[in-house]
Amino acid sequence: MNFYFAAAEVLDRLDSKKGSVKSLISTVAEKDRKRTSALVIQTLKYKPVLVDIIDQAKIMKEERKKLTSLNLTLVLVHDVLFASGIQAGDGPIKQAILRHKTRLHSELQKIKIKRGVKRDEDLAQTADQRAALIPRYIRINTLLWEIEEAMQYFASKGFVLKETSKKEFAKDEHIPALLLFHPDVSFQDDDAYKAGKVILQDKASCFPAVVLDPPVSSNGSVIDATSAPGNKTSHLSALMSNTGTLFAFERDRKRFSTLEMMLSRAKCKNVVPVNDDFLKVDPMDLKYSQVTHILLDPSCSGSGIVNRLDYLIENEQDAQVEQEERLQKLASFQLMMIKHAMKFPAVQRIAYSTCSVHAIEDEHVVRAALKSDEALSGHFKLAPENEVLPQWKRRGFPSEMDDPRHAASLVRCLPGEDATNGFFVSCFIRCSEQEDSETEPSQSRKRKLDVLGADVEISAHQTEARRKKKKKKNKLKVEDSAPVA
Repeated sequence: MNFYFAAAEVLDRLDSKKGSVKSLISTVAEKDRKRTSALVIQTLKYKPVLVDIIDQAKIMKEERKKLTSLNLTLVLVHDVLFASGIQAGDGPIKQAILRHKTRLHSELQKIKIKRGVKRDEDLAQTADQRAALIPRYIRINTLLWEIEEAMQYFASKGFVLKETSKKEFAKDEHIPALLLFHPDVSFQDDDAYKAGKVILQDKASCFPAVVLDPPVSSNGSVIDATSAPGNKTSHLSALMSNTGTLFAFERDRKRFSTLEMMLSRAKCKNVVPVNDDFLKVDPMDLKYSQVTHILLDPSCSGSGIVNRLDYLIENEQDAQVEQEERLQKLASFQLMMIKHAMKFPAVQRIAYSTCSVHAIEDEHVVRAALKSDEALSGHFKLAPENEVLPQWKRRGFPSEMDDPRHAASLVRCLPGEDATNGFFVSCFIRCSEQEDSETEPSQSRKRKLDVLGADVEISAHQTEARRKKKKKKNKLKVEDSAPVA
């Protein structure tokens, strides 16, 4: 029965919007992951139907003392109706379901008749068609494998270096060490994946680490502020050639365990995992005060995700346009992360990214960050376009920025059009005070000019007042010295 409890917990966390299907499944113990993954995915495929059946059969009402969790009831009813039965020993919860087995099957038949379908499979949710346009990307872990060696390995598996069929692959034109395969190809059981030699990672998800451009130095110091499950962290480690120190923060205990496991498998020896909240870190702490590069990929709406799994929760979470209140809360949190990162005294470069397509989480957060006291006092500005994937054509939305020219410094990916999930990347860099004063239009310069203008105006008023006072005084002196008639 523990297996069903684990699957129900994943569904609970999905309902609470604590991650994507893929990321939450990755937190399940590896020995149970494949089985749990299959049940979660299949249950989600039939969830609207299962909820309807459970409601019509009234089993949770009649068995309210035993069936207290909707998601646990969902996975159990799924196996009664669409699998070979509940795979668990007899117990009160299992018996509570089986007492209504006949009624459950009757309600299933009613739904099939109502919808005019004959097969159970016709009741399942269909995938987001845009997902079929996204190749299966794998990133070569250069800490363990040379790119050429990896390509020879896939050639030995029957793949040909092209990109037209299921047995062909290609090198990505933008991201080094990234290969793309047919969308239907799976590597979950491949020896190279199990050994940590390849990382299953969407192309757009590789952008932040490349844009951050971490140092390759024995004294380099970098932070990944929200690390789990570890794809971006392992990418940073590879780009740093396992040198220097990479602090990987993850506040959730379960996700932290997943992070540790992945980093161990990928042989990321320069990473120091930290089970703590990045926002609680003191930037002046000697351990972190020398950090020069920070990667920020905070929680977001996930509105850009159209992969092969998350369409399953779209009807529950994102079928409608994201509610303004939720997006505002997310944007406030995201801005808080950027402003905190700007407080680190030695930081020179901050990459901020989301898997959202909403400007409120992307351009609006960036423009607010640029006007913040932290950015003005720290002399932060956006990195120029030639430092932010200049070969990538799709940039930010000019109409959403205070200065439309800033949009060229931003990177966007649109699902269904760029062969990736929806994504957004920006990069803040610290410049010298002199460079900051020469930047036009600069918010800090504007503020200084405003203050200067006010000072000049005050000074002019004071000068005029002194002139009038002196004139009046001289007039009185003349009058006093005049002869009396």
